[in-house]
Parts: sequence; structure tokens; C-alpha cells
Amino acid sequence: MNIAEKILAKHAGRKEVHPGELIDVAVNLILANDITAPIAIKEFEKTGAKKVFDPAKVVMVPDHFVPNKDIASAEQARMMREFALSQGIIYFEVGQMGIEHVILPEKGLVVPGDVVIGADSHTCTYGALGAFATGMGSTDIASAMATGEIWMKVPPTIKFVYHGRLQPWVGGKDLILHTIGDIGVDGARYAAMQFEGEAIDSLSMDGRLTMANMAIEAGGKAGLFQVDEKTLDYVKSRTSRSFEHVKPDPDSAYEQVIEYDAGKIEPQVAFPHLPSNVRPISEVGNIEINQAVIGSCTNGRLSDLVAAAEILKGRKVAKNQRCIIIPGSQQIYLEALRMGLIEAFIEAGAVVSTPTCGPCLGGYMGILAEGERCIATTNRNFKGRMGHITSEVYLANPTIAAASAVLGRIGGPGEV
Repeated sequence: MNIAEKILAKHAGRKEVHPGELIDVAVNLILANDITAPIAIKEFEKTGAKKVFDPAKVVMVPDHFVPNKDIASAEQARMMREFALSQGIIYFEVGQMGIEHVILPEKGLVVPGDVVIGADSHTCTYGALGAFATGMGSTDIASAMATGEIWMKVPPTIKFVYHGRLQPWVGGKDLILHTIGDIGVDGARYAAMQFEGEAIDSLSMDGRLTMANMAIEAGGKAGLFQVDEKTLDYVKSRTSRSFEHVKPDPDSAYEQVIEYDAGKIEPQVAFPHLPSNVRPISEVGNIEINQAVIGSCTNGRLSDLVAAAEILKGRKVAKNQRCIIIPGSQQIYLEALRMGLIEAFIEAGAVVSTPTCGPCLGGYMGILAEGERCIATTNRNFKGRMGHITSEVYLANPTIAAASAVLGRIGGPGEV
């Protein structure tokens, strides 16, 4: 069996599973946020259950509209807060919180071999740690909170192999954008995406988290990495939980194997209005922008801010441009502050936000007006995603977003 099948088999109490089978799976962690938790709470109450199956395995993180942007979001957050406090589940409040998919790994809440489900499509992020993690609807989450189990169809696995060494300025964001551009937004529909190869081995944990995060943008059920020394160092420094990670069998079956020469992949830019509408930076042309956003559950980690600061330090955001920096967690914000990154951003003319999803989903903190263009390190660029229906979102890595903020048009870090 491959990684996904081994994890699911263990959690289903079976010796083996096969793609297409319907199985009952015990879960290690259940997640919901300030948009999806209120629905799950209402459905949980309908079940008649009084208590969640295990308060140590349920996490709620307000991050989409928090700090609350209006009365409606304040009411959503209050419902979530009151439920979390009454149930004694893991809960992160403003001042201690961050973007859910950034803080769960940061806090050591996910370990290799886990099954994690979340009422958010980017729950697949935790596959970077060798966990099977996937998004589900709020009603599925409500059922799992009551029972500790879910049912699912075992997905097939597609193996993606990245050979060679990465070019300068190329990271996990570029590898996953290139892949989505190659196979399309439905190219891995309901499949587990297993990432391997020399280029993957060289990626930092932040880069792997970025790739796993965007598996859903190719239609993937999960995005999985093999556990190596980098993974173990990352996890063991954050938790004392015991765990047992799995490796794919040498003769494990895959629906497909797709290989890339990573050394030929340039920094990538996804044009509107799909993450698959990808071009290398050398073929972007002259695209003027109005705003740059650096953050989100995709690229709001410390290494992303370090990369952006390398470009912005000693330079200025172009006249009449807006550059919004959003650290992924309070801890990242604090570390960036201690490193002098926040000072560099402010001196460059950027604004630094408290951790939030904010503009990524068109929530707040950077909504686009009619016809405006934004270069963003976020994960989706659907029509109207960040604001007005005629606005445009271009996806890229943090160095491209920072360089574009300085240039006033989409450009690579080599230009500055």
C-alpha cells in the first residue's frame, strides 16, 4: 500500500484497503473555523449529543473574519467561543490565534500518521507532516464531533516526482502552481497526491506545507509527503505526542505517476481566474497591479516573510500601490518583529496586519475595487474572490509579490 492507504487502513482497523472502498475511519483531530463552526455546532446539537467525543481532539480557530469585521461576524465568533468554552475543546482566541492551517502544525497538534478532518478545504495542508488530512462539510464535522468517526471512500493515489535542483527564487508555491497548470484544477480529483523526488527532499517544511495546502486546487483529496528527518525535527520540537509514521511499500500501486524536471521550472504566476492558468515569470508581460498581498495559510509563514523582506528591505512600495503583509500566526508575527522584518516592511511603505485570512476570501483587510488587480501569495484567484467581480487576482510566491509591489507591475525578484 501507499501512504494514504496505510494510514486509512490503520484507522479503519483493517490490514489493507483499496481505492473505491467505503470505510469507517477513526479521526485524531477535527477542525472548524468561524465560518464553518456555527453550522457544525447547530448540526451537532440536532444529534442529541451533549458532549463531543473527545475535547482534546476537537479544535476551533476563528480566523476568517477575526478580529470581527462587523456584527454578523461577531455573532458567529461568539457562538463558536461559547460552544468551545462549554465543551472544553481546544480553542484559540484573538491574541493567541492565527490562521488555522498555520497554527495547528506550529502548536504540534498534528503528527505523522494522523487522520485530520476540517470544515475547510485547505485542511489538506497537514499532509506535509505525513498525515492524511482532508476537508469536509460542516455536517460531516458535526457527526465526527459526536462519534469520533467518519466514513469515506478510499482515494486512489497519484505520485508526483520532482527531479533535480530548484532554480533561485523557486519554492513550493512554484512547484505546486506548475503542477496545477499541467494537470488542471480537476487533474487529481478525489485522489491523494503523493509528492516525492530530490527537489522535494530539499524543500523546507514551510515549502512542503505550501504544496500540501494547494493540493485541493488540483481537486486532490489530500496531499502527502514522506516523513524524513526534516519532518521529525519539526514535529518533535513541537510536541511530545508519540506517533508512528508510515512509508509507501516499494510495490505500492498508483493510479498514475507524473514526473517533472524541477530544474527547468521558473517562478510561476497564475493568471485570473483559475489556479491552473499558469505562466512562468519570463512570459508574464507587462501587467500593472494595484495591490500586493503576502500572507494566508499558503504563504504566511516565517520563511515567506523572510523572503519578502529580502526584496522589500531598503526599497519602497511603488507610488499609489498597496502592499499588505499578514503573518500567519502571533508567534510568526513576534519572530518577524524580533528579526526586524516588521520594521523593514513598514519602512518600505507596506502595512502589517494581525494574523487573519482577511483578503484571501474577500473577507476584509484588502478588498479589491472594480477593475483592480492584485498579486497575492494566496491560493485561489476565482472571479470575484478578493472583491469586485471585475477585479483580478494573480497568484505567486512571496518574492514575486514583493518585487511586484516595488515595481508596480508583476515582475520577478531578479528585477529589483
